[in-house]
Amino acid sequence: MSGETNLNTLLKNMTPVLNDGDYVYCTVTNTQNININEAIGIFKEEEAITVILKKETADRLKLDYSYIAAWITLTIHSSLEATGLTAAFATALAKEEISCNVVAAYYHDHIFVAKKDAERAMAALRLLAEQKSHI
Repeated sequence: MSGETNLNTLLKNMTPVLNDGDYVYCTVTNTQNININEAIGIFKEEEAITVILKKETADRLKLDYSYIAAWITLTIHSSLEATGLTAAFATALAKEEISCNVVAAYYHDHIFVAKKDAERAMAALRLLAEQKSHI
């Protein structure tokens, strides 16, 4: 398995990037009307299929959503076997009373926060990385 596993290395080098745009979570019973290339994420649950899309895409497809998010990518290549990274950044965000929804992909971790909290989340993540770089 490739990717970084050392928690201190991950935290001090995680460099958060705020992706442009607004993102939403939608539920559908099938994905036949959704272009897979437009989906940010898809997860099949027992109740429905959750699709993360750009808000404009969901609007064009007339899909319902109730949460508008900003998408932050941690640019360090974290291993899927790394321990503690999610807990560390979720705790840092929780201290700022920022809810986060996490998607761990093969190369990076992705954090979706309420759009209104995007800049505060970026500041909290940068502070976390900065604190770890002085250890």
